[in-house]
Amino acid sequence: MSIRSSIFTLSRISLGLALAAGVADSALAAGLKGAPAPFDKGGVKVALVGYLSAGDFFQAYEGGARRQAKALGIDLRVFPGKQDAAQQREQIEQAINLGVKGIIVSHGLPESLKDVVRKAVNAGIKVVAFDVNLGNPKVPQIEQSDKDLAEAVLKQAIKDNGKAFKAGYVYVPGFAPLDRRDAVWKGVKQTNPQIVEKARWGTLDNPIATSVAAQANAALRANPDISVVFAPYDEFARGTKLAANELGVAKKLKIYSADISTADIAEIREPNSPWVATAATNPAVVGAVSVRALALYIAGKDPGHNIVVKPTLITRADLNRYNIKTMEELSAKLPAFGTSDVARASWIPQVQ
Repeated sequence: MSIRSSIFTLSRISLGLALAAGVADSALAAGLKGAPAPFDKGGVKVALVGYLSAGDFFQAYEGGARRQAKALGIDLRVFPGKQDAAQQREQIEQAINLGVKGIIVSHGLPESLKDVVRKAVNAGIKVVAFDVNLGNPKVPQIEQSDKDLAEAVLKQAIKDNGKAFKAGYVYVPGFAPLDRRDAVWKGVKQTNPQIVEKARWGTLDNPIATSVAAQANAALRANPDISVVFAPYDEFARGTKLAANELGVAKKLKIYSADISTADIAEIREPNSPWVATAATNPAVVGAVSVRALALYIAGKDPGHNIVVKPTLITRADLNRYNIKTMEELSAKLPAFGTSDVARASWIPQVQ
């Protein structure tokens, strides 16, 4: 996806429109006993500005962020992403005009964000970034340990299929988490030269799964010897699975992905589903970690520059063995998935 040439020529949106655009969690606490300023007073204004919001992962991420924010007495303004780089820039400008104490930037294109994030930082606003590298030493980076995630699921793919197979790969460059996962995929192919990438496809056009399905349909038709697909985002996996079902090739295909949701669990557990494994963090946990890290930063504490949430490998065999049907059951039955000790403090209420 390219950045529109009009990014830097959009007109300024007024503060009144900014107030309407951000969806606020208005139930504010009176303050947290024993918390450092400004959380001892409550009502700390924070913005969550996303690039992507489509799909179960981002809905769960936002839910986790909202719950943690509410527990901290934060007035959270959520600006939903619509895969529009120009709009995300403008929303950060809006957050600055709102006088927020902090901003969480979730995903996005670094080249369209670096200057406006620098403006926020220079204005004294604390900024943390989830899965987008803004190249700013004053902006802590939150990530899902994409390296561990990709390594875990690709190790499972090799365990299941050996070191020689024809592969399809779903990828969109320019996005930090996908680029980090891509680096692992490149390494696996280099180490295992009999793993041959026969076709590559990928898009973030809405609806993502449907758009990917159209591409996957063409790629699988043209390359009927593909037996494994690495689709390192669950919307990519869902779209590829849809194409495999449409073509009637689901039984001879195995899809390995990243991320998970209740809807994904149902799709993985379907009889004869080609989607056999994923590696994931709990998106709600990552959302909570993002808010906790920003809260520490606003309170004058150092959350660390690289804040990493470790992933868990989840296979269809695991889901069937423990009869897991929902994210709540997944968290309960695979405890490593359900929580993270990252960015904790005694004064920050636990919501997991």
